[in-house]
Amino acid sequence: MTKAKLGVDKNLSNVVDDLNQVVVNSHHAQQLQQDVNDRRHQDSMNHDKTEDLQHPHS
Repeated sequence: MTKAKLGVDKNLSNVVDDLNQVVVNSHHAQQLQQDVNDRRHQDSMNHDKTEDLQHPHS
């Protein structure tokens, strides 16, 4: 990942870095895609504001 510079969008810099990666083979492509999926999943978990659905036991 790149460090953000003044006036440069860090997200855009990361996208450029991702696009500059050369895929060696299908396994490498799958690993790169899994990294993207993992980041998206972690981001969605970090922004999930739903509360746990706990049923009180009487």
